[in-house]
Amino acid sequence: MFNVAFFRHLVATIAALGFLCSPLLAQEAPLDPNRPGVAVLTGVPERELTDPGSLDSVPNPDTKPISVEDVLSLRTSWFATWTPDGNDVVFSSDLTGRMNLWRFPHAGGFPQQLHQSENRAFFPTVSPDGKTILYASDVGGNELFDIFAMPGSGGEAVNLTSTDDVSETGRYVFSPDSKVLAFVRREAASPTFDLALLDLATREVRQLTRDKDPGIYWSPVGFNADGTKLIANRGDILTGAIWMIDVATGEKSMIATGEGKLDVAVGFSSDNRFLSVTSEAPDGVNQAVLVDLKTGERRLMVPSQWPQEAGRISPDGKTALVINNVDGSIEMLAYDIEAGKARALKLPKGTTASSWFDLPQFSPDGKYILFPHSSASVPFDYWTHELATGVNRRITRLGLASVNEVNLPTSQTVSYKSADGTVISAILWMPYNLKRDASTPIVVIAHGGPTGQTFDTFDATAVALASRGYIVIAPNVRGSTGYGRAFMEANRYDLGGRDLEDEAWAAKFVAASGYGDLKKVGITGGSYGGYMSLIAVGRMPDFWAASVELYGIVNWRSMWERGSPALREYQRGLLGSPETHPEVYDRTSPLTYLDQVKAPLLVLHGQNDLRVPAYEAEQVVEYLQKAGKRVDSKIYVEEGHGWQKRENQIDALQRTIDWFDRYLKEDAAE
Repeated sequence: MFNVAFFRHLVATIAALGFLCSPLLAQEAPLDPNRPGVAVLTGVPERELTDPGSLDSVPNPDTKPISVEDVLSLRTSWFATWTPDGNDVVFSSDLTGRMNLWRFPHAGGFPQQLHQSENRAFFPTVSPDGKTILYASDVGGNELFDIFAMPGSGGEAVNLTSTDDVSETGRYVFSPDSKVLAFVRREAASPTFDLALLDLATREVRQLTRDKDPGIYWSPVGFNADGTKLIANRGDILTGAIWMIDVATGEKSMIATGEGKLDVAVGFSSDNRFLSVTSEAPDGVNQAVLVDLKTGERRLMVPSQWPQEAGRISPDGKTALVINNVDGSIEMLAYDIEAGKARALKLPKGTTASSWFDLPQFSPDGKYILFPHSSASVPFDYWTHELATGVNRRITRLGLASVNEVNLPTSQTVSYKSADGTVISAILWMPYNLKRDASTPIVVIAHGGPTGQTFDTFDATAVALASRGYIVIAPNVRGSTGYGRAFMEANRYDLGGRDLEDEAWAAKFVAASGYGDLKKVGITGGSYGGYMSLIAVGRMPDFWAASVELYGIVNWRSMWERGSPALREYQRGLLGSPETHPEVYDRTSPLTYLDQVKAPLLVLHGQNDLRVPAYEAEQVVEYLQKAGKRVDSKIYVEEGHGWQKRENQIDALQRTIDWFDRYLKEDAAE
């Protein structure tokens, strides 16, 4: 979801994995129950199974296929933050087709573009005195970020770091006097993300930590009132603790670690007494905890069977936000620290805390909460919630008038049993005007990660396909976050095994509704989803009719040799190393099964992809072309792990639609 997913997605940001071989899977039979990956899963929230017969396609004479240009002109935005006076919101958005910085008046008005650049701008942060805006930018998606500064009112940006082989990024935290910035620093050849300080006046960078453990991610949380101490998180893909660091000496002391394996600080009260912490409970389910730094007391704020994240603390130190992840939808509560009671905030249904970098946050006067919102059928915008009145107001309008939300395909969360009886949840987009005659093509969207999750949030690919008559389902398979640690770890050394069954059984669930055709099933996804789209057509060649894979892994050995050092540690945690587990590497690589591929495959990749090098795409295309298989590809120049430029987003989605139209529709080619 957000802060923890920051460790489990950005820390280990790989997003493409898989495992285990058996020709039985090609015949759709369950795999050997004695193999790795089969275990009793504890701490997984209970869910009621969805009757596939309850799925319904509603008549709507006004619906029509949404154009690719329109669906991708429903602009994206990230990293919103208040200006210190509370009058404006600064955020990164692709309003012009490039991810640049904008300022939007809270009271309403036209957004002001703060700069123009071909390269994306991430992590905007406004100094406490309001005079400076800092942000991160890389070149062509290569993820080697520099820190840039511009005046608080916008204008010419200056590169403060200018390092070709170091990435300076992560959550930027200003000292109270606006003179020092804490940030995350990683050398390109290093697997570790350390903390550093930047003196804004001299531009001097001083490294605050030099961690010797590979795959560790440090993240700043906040300075104390006089700027002499820094609260920071230290963690890896599975563990985390909270530290206090002396800014002058670098001396460190651990101040919080929970009963489970994970403590991650999110909010820091203005009186420096309380921390809001996401803490793993003994059953492996994250809960929101308030830590009293004066007494050491740990207070579970609002117990829930569902995973939680701690949120920000209000400027007056009286209220902490608690965010419940309820089966892919987000609920937010306001916890009164003194009274020890919480109340649910009435927000629009969907996702209202999209990630670590888009946490709901209080306005400087504490009267409003700024939050991102979208649902699977409602495009993204920023909203505010007024605490005194409970009024929600959409403050941005990033969509197009030509896209009527009323006519977009409807969505719902469903639960079904996989091959071995494990309950899996998924987001389902059901087109209008279908006949229950088992003729509708099905597309499964596999999410990235694997330590990630599909939320009830707007998905351009799903909406575009569903508006064209495809039933689209996006499962949260084993390995996903959002259902406890046991579920998240259930595909270790079994990537591409049981989790692939979970993907396939999603299509079977749809077919059981009477609408879907199991002879016309496609799969697509990016990163780990791209990996799943590759291993699916190799391990289950008779099940899938077409595949579109985006920046996925085909060969774990070449990933180990060529991939990011930081992601190598993530890979080790999932599969071991090639030296310690050579048989696992052979069995988990889609390359092993390419000779069995029957379905047409489209490969899309970014030339500058740091996480999954383009060599992965080159291998699969070369192999299938030599074998005479149906394969096509597109490598996007000046793009990394995903597409930032709108013309490339449009091109990739149009290619995806054309591919599925060609091979899944009634008049599909051979």
